[in-house]
Amino acid sequence: MTTAAIIVAAGRGQRAGGGVPKQWRSLAGRRVADWTLAKFEAAGLDHIVLVLSADDRDAWAEFESSRYILASGGTDRAGSVRNGLAVLENLSVTKVLIHDVARPCLSRRVISDVLIALNDRPAAAPGLAVTDALWTGAHGQVSGTQERDGLYTAQTPQGFRYDAIVAAHAAHPGGAADDVQVARDAGLPVAIVTGDADNLKITRPEDFARAERILGTDMDIRLGNGYDVHRFGDGDHVVLCGVKLPHDRGLQGHSDADVGMHAVTDAIYGALAQGDIGQHFPPSDPQWKGAASEIFLRHAVELTASMGYRISNVDCTLVCEYPKIGPHSAAMRAEMARIMGLNEGQVSVKATTSERLGFTGRSEGIASIASACLVSL
Repeated sequence: MTTAAIIVAAGRGQRAGGGVPKQWRSLAGRRVADWTLAKFEAAGLDHIVLVLSADDRDAWAEFESSRYILASGGTDRAGSVRNGLAVLENLSVTKVLIHDVARPCLSRRVISDVLIALNDRPAAAPGLAVTDALWTGAHGQVSGTQERDGLYTAQTPQGFRYDAIVAAHAAHPGGAADDVQVARDAGLPVAIVTGDADNLKITRPEDFARAERILGTDMDIRLGNGYDVHRFGDGDHVVLCGVKLPHDRGLQGHSDADVGMHAVTDAIYGALAQGDIGQHFPPSDPQWKGAASEIFLRHAVELTASMGYRISNVDCTLVCEYPKIGPHSAAMRAEMARIMGLNEGQVSVKATTSERLGFTGRSEGIASIASACLVSL
């Protein structure tokens, strides 16, 4: 089974206010779209399609080099979905989830339940049974009541067998409220899985405050630290935090001996309680001899997402007399941020000496200490 998600993010969201489309507004320290994308990253889907408006030039530039597949928004939501489905055409997708970007508080449980339901059904979607009394109204007064039995509030992601929803959209005349209606109009039965009361759709200005409360509760914060040392030996350069620095000696190690990147990697593993580099990439295994430490760090970052966390920030301190780190720290921060998919403001690289004490003071090697903070999605 090959799974994919289509995140519809081409709308303008005028009712939410703020002067910019709601998906690009700040929410609990990140943009709405960033929260939503992170939830699907953590779910481990094979492909993620991000449907963007042609007007969102900055977003196109930002995401064009990411792992996301980009698609252009249509004249309406259905057109955006069709464009998202089209870019998946040759990727052998079997299950596809279609989700509104303005639902950043969805849970991994909902995503999982929809995917599981698609094992033996052509379509499934989360919904919540209506429990409140329902009124009809006119001119500001109650004009009647409405039976609530059998009524559900619809949520996303709505899931489908890929071929079935492609055919359903191709045959639909337009005007559907959502993809479930498109599927039902094509004769597809749609299973209801239990939704989540926190899976709200941000529509009005006051919804931002509620979403912030949801995202700020039950947050699991993990802290980890890493420490690494490599001795000097023959060579004409060192690699520190992904940057090659000319030096009269090199660092010795089984891999490229990037002591800074190793410490950060171990800090992330430590925060996840997943051991250290040696457990994931044993030095006894010849395939890692001389390997670029970026491989190890990327693995730690991917493991972070798969376990339902995001990296909030990392802090790395290099301990050495030489080479001097200060002139290169900006480049190191930029390279580490690139590898981890973070902003440079989330990455700190600094240096200190040991006042000529100990092995670092005698310039026998370089040590590194690192800390990492992870936050649950």
